[in-house]
Amino acid sequence: MSFSSWLGLLAICCLGAMSPGPSLTMVVRHTLGGSRLHGIVCAWAHSIGIGVYALVTLLGLAAVLKASPLLFNGIALVGALYLAWMGIQALGSKGGMQQKLQAGNKTSMWIAARDGIAISLFNPKILLFFLALFSQFVLAAETIEGKALIVMTPLVMDGLWYSLIAIILSHSAILPKLREKALWIDRLSGLVLIALAIRVIVTLL
Repeated sequence: MSFSSWLGLLAICCLGAMSPGPSLTMVVRHTLGGSRLHGIVCAWAHSIGIGVYALVTLLGLAAVLKASPLLFNGIALVGALYLAWMGIQALGSKGGMQQKLQAGNKTSMWIAARDGIAISLFNPKILLFFLALFSQFVLAAETIEGKALIVMTPLVMDGLWYSLIAIILSHSAILPKLREKALWIDRLSGLVLIALAIRVIVTLL
């Protein structure tokens, strides 16, 4: 892969990572509801899901999935139901994250990692994103090094971007103010996840 091709890949990965959506919501929730480390764990777990999709695209399996409507729709439906469940959990959260923290009920690292990877793996929009934009780069990756770049570039950029978000939000000048709005952030994240789940289901009908 040429350097200019890699720069194009890098630009697309940056734009994809920086686009606001449920992934950002999840990192924000775990940063506020846990700690900076919780947010970073969620961020890198999410990036592993992105790396899986990049690998799937590289191996040509993404095109196979898209060409098999029954399999693709089944995976998308399971993902939508899981996203809806996560949204309902957030909406049903009583008292918000600040009250939980005061009561000593901090979210575990395992839950932060689970939610991070789930929000990427169970979002079929990410698979479609890779299908639409990565084909040109897959064709340009003729060597092992080039193929590794195809997988590692989106994985690393995604992890770095959301880690930066977690670091900024956990700053001592910002975190207390955000935690005052924790209840509303819980509600907003729940609505975003449920809206995404509904959108996925509607596209399957």
